[in-house]
Amino acid sequence: MSRKPDPGPDFSTEAQERTYWEHHDSADHIDWSKAAKVRLPNLRPSSTSISLRLPNSLLEQTKVAAGKRDVPYQSRIKIWLAEKIDTSRAKR
Repeated sequence: MSRKPDPGPDFSTEAQERTYWEHHDSADHIDWSKAAKVRLPNLRPSSTSISLRLPNSLLEQTKVAAGKRDVPYQSRIKIWLAEKIDTSRAKR
């Protein structure tokens, strides 16, 4: 015998909802046996193109470092930025 899922509480803020889901199981509110798989073939992370002026020597050093890791230099720059931001957050 399956029971009808509880629709769950209403939240006035995203923080309240986040706190609730950190401590409750979604199975109490959703009948996952009726869930269907969905394909989203054109889904891409959002990004914004920017223009950044770098000294030629810095760009060349970046390309060399990226080549050593076999990644495009733009990707290497993104990795460095993400690492720097994570390090800065950890120090707070």
